[in-house]
Amino acid sequence: MSKKRIIADLHIHSHFSRATSPRLKPPYLERWARIKGIQLLGTGDCTHPQWLKELRENFDDEGTGFFTLKKKNKEIFDTALPGPLGEEVSFVLTGEICTIYKKGEKNRKVHHLVILPDFKAAEAFQIKLERVGNIRSDGRPILGLDSRDLLAMLLDTDERSLLIPAHIWTPWFSVLGAKSGFDSIQECYGDLSVHIPAIETGLSSNPPMNWALESLDGFSIISNSDAHSPDKLGREATIFEMDLSHGYLSYGHFSKALKKGILATIEFFPQEGKYHYDGHRNCRVCLDPREKKTDICPVCGKALTRGVMGRVLELADRPVDASALCPKKGRLNQRPYYSLIPLKEILGELLNIGRDSKKVEAVYASLIEKAGSEFSILMEMSLEKIEKLICPGLSGELLAKAIDCMRRGEVSVSPGYDGQYGKVFMSLP
Repeated sequence: MSKKRIIADLHIHSHFSRATSPRLKPPYLERWARIKGIQLLGTGDCTHPQWLKELRENFDDEGTGFFTLKKKNKEIFDTALPGPLGEEVSFVLTGEICTIYKKGEKNRKVHHLVILPDFKAAEAFQIKLERVGNIRSDGRPILGLDSRDLLAMLLDTDERSLLIPAHIWTPWFSVLGAKSGFDSIQECYGDLSVHIPAIETGLSSNPPMNWALESLDGFSIISNSDAHSPDKLGREATIFEMDLSHGYLSYGHFSKALKKGILATIEFFPQEGKYHYDGHRNCRVCLDPREKKTDICPVCGKALTRGVMGRVLELADRPVDASALCPKKGRLNQRPYYSLIPLKEILGELLNIGRDSKKVEAVYASLIEKAGSEFSILMEMSLEKIEKLICPGLSGELLAKAIDCMRRGEVSVSPGYDGQYGKVFMSLP
């Protein structure tokens, strides 16, 4: 049976979501997916009627459940971006839904990633959701609906549809978050939890942290970017092995791979996530939950925001080691993972300037055009080949040393907390 290795980013947003880039449109998404080295991209926001209409107008639909950008829409006129690279990008219909409701005398706030098999199912699901609440004001709708009932509605629309609990540890809006969730997936989704194939790590946790809970053993672990701008695509992603026996990729192949075909995940160093440690941002208080002795801010006396690591420690029934390697003969959900630093962050550190500066942009574009994609540089190219990459203002040898440090995990970190992103620095010799 023919197999194909696919890098996928399933959780993103469109320009219809709040606080997102106006460039989150199909041509830019397709171009940036190629720049990053992504072969399968979620559309994001498929519950929004205007976005779904825009997707229909921009995509070719060959009846496989995957879609490609129409040839006439691939040319975008932005000379600052590297030219089209990498393999053709397939799209799958995805969206994020926020449910806020009361259950067991507690207020619940849970985010869900939904994946639909085709436009017909997405349109039917929109009709059902619109009977519940407003799906037109935001690409990520907020609905007063029990999580279990949302899943029931999705499966009733089309049994091929999938629901994945999103960024499951985020304090404010997630199934296991310290302030908004439950203590298990089963508690949240009840009898329908058997239909959930996977959970999403979120930026502030990585697979080893999730391996510490026996209750998560039956779920695949995936990672996605939750990107709010095109250049953030792939900051986390999932590597699948998918069936190619019929010569093409399809939604059916993807659904099977989600359950048994995950090869690895691409992760932030979890300390870089903005909710890794406990803390209080206004007072600049950040505390390691394994060492702190209080849940009260020592500066202002208000409650600290419980971070992801603290919440994992609270629910874990196994030792928690965020740097643990994948065992050779592990459980179903134990797969290798790559802890990466986005290339622009590496360049900003090496050049001692901001990652969004014009100089970093120029060096980044030059590297992409030479190497083929960002993931090629971060994960695949030999250090010898990286040393030979010639870019104005940056030594290939220095870049190779930085990539080597990252791959080895030789980094120093300033952990994120209470909505403040952490920082990762390479330990260059």
